[in-house]
Amino acid sequence: MKDEYDFTNAEQGKFYVPIEEIQMPIYLDQDVLQYVNQKCDFDADRIRNLINDWLRKDIEIAKRIS
Repeated sequence: MKDEYDFTNAEQGKFYVPIEEIQMPIYLDQDVLQYVNQKCDFDADRIRNLINDWLRKDIEIAKRIS
């Protein structure tokens, strides 16, 4: 490491991303992944839409129950 660094042209927060915009990766179990891949012909957009639809329906059911 250098003893001293020059930060005169540095830009504070250049790589900052608000926590609300960070997307966490979700890892599916092998059997679920296999089913979804077969159902959606390995199309990433269709897979994302299918899983989001499932989760929205599950959230709706959970809200009704609680």
